Amino acid sequence: MKNIKEIISLMRNPTQKDIDLIQKSYDFALNAHKEHKRFSGEPYFNHLFATAKNIAELGMSATAISAGFLHDSIEDVGVDPEEIRKEFGEEILFLVQGVAKLGQIKYKGTNRYNESLRKFFGAMSKDIRVLIIKLCDRLNNMQTLEHVPKTKQLRIAKETLEIFAPLAHRLGIKKLQRDLEDLAFTYIYPEKAEKTKNLLVKKKEEHEIHLDKFRESIIKKLYKNGITNFRIDYRVKGLYSLYKKLERYENNIDNIYDISALRIIVQDITDCYRILGIVHNSWKPLLGRIKDYIASPKPNGYRSLHTTVFSGDGSIIEVQIRTEEMDKESEYGIASHLSYKSSASHNKSLYLVKNIISQKNIDDIRNKNSEELIDIPIWIKELVKYQEATGNKFLEEIKKDILEERIFVFTPKGDVIDLPLGSSVIDFAYMIHTDVGNHISGAKVNGKFVALYTKLQNGDRVEIETKKSAKPNKKWIEHCKTALAKHQIKSAISRELKR
Repeated sequence: MKNIKEIISLMRNPTQKDIDLIQKSYDFALNAHKEHKRFSGEPYFNHLFATAKNIAELGMSATAISAGFLHDSIEDVGVDPEEIRKEFGEEILFLVQGVAKLGQIKYKGTNRYNESLRKFFGAMSKDIRVLIIKLCDRLNNMQTLEHVPKTKQLRIAKETLEIFAPLAHRLGIKKLQRDLEDLAFTYIYPEKAEKTKNLLVKKKEEHEIHLDKFRESIIKKLYKNGITNFRIDYRVKGLYSLYKKLERYENNIDNIYDISALRIIVQDITDCYRILGIVHNSWKPLLGRIKDYIASPKPNGYRSLHTTVFSGDGSIIEVQIRTEEMDKESEYGIASHLSYKSSASHNKSLYLVKNIISQKNIDDIRNKNSEELIDIPIWIKELVKYQEATGNKFLEEIKKDILEERIFVFTPKGDVIDLPLGSSVIDFAYMIHTDVGNHISGAKVNGKFVALYTKLQNGDRVEIETKKSAKPNKKWIEHCKTALAKHQIKSAISRELKR
């Protein structure tokens, strides 16, 4: 029998009320699913326990953990929703029903599946925990996928790689993203996964020899400069992440320098920059490989200093420097903050989430209730609007606009605008505000005037000029990447024709 103490031990300072709630949901789920078996023949409860444990490992609250225990009780064993409401309250019932919505229709690329996704994203837009619980549920499903009939394995793996892993990335939950990607990769592309794994094993062993020597040298340098409060560990690139990078480098693994990276973790930001200076003063950095994600975090909230240096023994090594808080955020993303409700941690949580949300309607966002900002990234709320903008192409468009590779560009004030790769100045303008897009008359990128059709690059600084007399035209649509920008242009043209 699975021991509830495993989950309690993962929680941060649980109260007796928290423990009682988790014990109650544990007992309820165990009884409700007592006759329920998995494809492997093991008790279904084992899956519920694993899901709840995954949620606890992310540092989530007792409420979320309890919903993890209960998330299949309505759909799979017919528990009355009123019973959940009576025993556990409205909040947990909402989470359970929200997670269940995607399980009702299977992934076949059909309109029915699109509708199921809409409902699921609708629940997510009200409470981000719905998505995080679903990701934890999906992780255990992927870990036990070998027991599922082969006819279903490919469908589940594709859904995981195309939808759930990118959503984990958007939330900054690297731990879930990496595991979901690697597990799905082995089912969808087994031969490529095996080839990549063999390359990784071979190169990892070679890298670790150099990393061990370099680690000792860095420790000596830091102590010599009076820095003693730090820890150092390694990070090995995920299998699927390496495969995608190999594709970009024509399968030449020798051109990939971050297969393994050395992480230096300290207590405060000042030490991060100080250590960067020590590293560069001691080892020659590789030009173009110095990244300051502390000053300019990635759209999903990731913060760290990255540099790649010549180690002196013929190898090239990536070094990542960050604080303990940044290290935690890099693995757990938004989930690492959702259990914080005290005012002392409120601003810290808001800082992270303001960096992972889309900056559409920036002035409106700043005026919103900060508690809402913590719980609901704005880009998830925007997903709900895709039904109007995309119709039957809903799944195709969210994968292209929301879940594929992203870039981040800056407004003149330094606000980060999160866009899909391939976006133009026009997409940027509409992401700021519909009125800005509808009246754009010119634009500067990095201080230079450019055509409105110009494709933006990561890190560009964009300034939009508007005129009341300026109006969209049909040609703009050809140069837009985002479905929402295309929809707004079509709507504006349609309104103009009706006048």
